[in-house]
Amino acid sequence: MDRAEKIGLTLALIMLLGFFVLVVYAAKGLKIDIPTCITDVEPFQQGKLIKHADKRYELHILAKMWLFDFNEGATQIKLPVGSVVDVYVTSKDVVHGVHINDTNFNVMAIPGTVGYLRVKFEKPGVYHVVCHEFCGVGHHAMEGKIVVE
Repeated sequence: MDRAEKIGLTLALIMLLGFFVLVVYAAKGLKIDIPTCITDVEPFQQGKLIKHADKRYELHILAKMWLFDFNEGATQIKLPVGSVVDVYVTSKDVVHGVHINDTNFNVMAIPGTVGYLRVKFEKPGVYHVVCHEFCGVGHHAMEGKIVVE
């Protein structure tokens, strides 16, 4: 191995270590959650909002052509400011992308699987939910709303 190869290998290892440190810092230091695929939960067939306690919710989002079902067919829900929501997503038909604007929530909805991420809604407002994965001719109109007041 010549000198240039050793330098290149050393730089690659330093960059890899730096990337690993940044991921750990984001997860622990900045408390950024990483989307998770839940393997022990059956995909659900209907959206549902479940209140567990004051400002503590569980939301099942069912993505299907071309809407998001948040709660028994509703495409909009209301939550109080400061709510912590465990969000589970699945798809009834094709792959969809679920993104909640102004949050770190960005999870793929894949048929037969359930994705998960926790969100805290600290500011009042309307949080638009959009599909970021092309899912057919009605993709551009696929949206929902989470109203936090």
